[in-house]
Amino acid sequence: MDSNFDVAVVGRGIVGLAHALAAARAGKRVVVVDRHARATGASIRNFGFVTVTGQERHEMWPLAQRARDIWAEVAPRAGIAIEQTGMVLPVRREVSVALLEAFLATEMGEGCTLVNDSGLRQLDPDTPFARCEAALISPHELRVEARAAIPALAEWMARELDVTFAPPTAVIACEQGRVVTSAGEIRAEAIFVCPGDDLNALFPQVMAEHAVTRCKLQMLRLAAPGWRMARPVMSDLGLARYEGYAALPEAEPLKAQLHAEQSAQLDAGIHLIAVQSADGSLVVGDSHDYGDAPDPFHHDRIDALMLEEFGAVLGAPPPTIERWIGVYASSPKQNWFSRTVASDVHVTVVTNGAGMSTAFAIGERVVGAALNAPIKEFA
Repeated sequence: MDSNFDVAVVGRGIVGLAHALAAARAGKRVVVVDRHARATGASIRNFGFVTVTGQERHEMWPLAQRARDIWAEVAPRAGIAIEQTGMVLPVRREVSVALLEAFLATEMGEGCTLVNDSGLRQLDPDTPFARCEAALISPHELRVEARAAIPALAEWMARELDVTFAPPTAVIACEQGRVVTSAGEIRAEAIFVCPGDDLNALFPQVMAEHAVTRCKLQMLRLAAPGWRMARPVMSDLGLARYEGYAALPEAEPLKAQLHAEQSAQLDAGIHLIAVQSADGSLVVGDSHDYGDAPDPFHHDRIDALMLEEFGAVLGAPPPTIERWIGVYASSPKQNWFSRTVASDVHVTVVTNGAGMSTAFAIGERVVGAALNAPIKEFA
């Protein structure tokens, strides 16, 4: 392997791949370096749900819009199936309806609609929704199968964009012009470090200054239920968690009611997302547990609370056929950051679990600014 490149990216999760994609579109010779031969972390353990509606209003929402557009461009080129589009958020509380009405009155509600219970059933007749007070319908989202999409994206970048993926190696240090690995040095004019939740390996002081810790979540795959879900589904709990809704003044009565009625779910950081795969199975989650070293175990009590919310929205859940744990970088200080840590060395971390939803746009922004080079549109 040639050891001289224009750009080196450390990390082959979605944030790293997004930086590599942007650099390749800027006409640079790019190498991606990681200790693993394939992504194994948060990037393949999520819903694959590129969520636009409900993202934090001022920065994350426009980033998600741009990232969604890039996904729509990249997916067919890389042979990645878009499994579902849009999103439905049925709610069962009057205070939730008031919040959704307030949301629709903002610029974030553009393109979205609010339907009543009968309207939802007419729109999605094959999905067995429980009775709701109203449902928000968004056309903006798309969903891929994360565990297939991420390796397919890397293979396409290597094949069509001449991005080099180095053999697995540990990165020991990065400094101006070089990446020091356990297998030798890689020279590059610009270096982008995308460490995910690796808090201590590279630039730990930067991670500490940005208060980066970890968030552990539990996920489930349920057997195919025998019915189709037209679009991903969320619920009232998501309104208290996603900043685009939760930051509005009308969210306060809902938060109080949820604390009175579903404190166990709130304490476990649970909100409902349910998506459907091509084989009919459902991916359902998730919970949130924060700390430097969350315990590595799967807890039946958490699963039961998630399935309770599923049942309140979609009826009795089918059998669970798979369980897993995800861990991503988290910080109470910001949703993401990019920091120049040495001349032409940059560290980028998404710290709110929205990497799939925003990384492509963040990669464009960070790489374009660092290289002072235009990012070409797709041909």
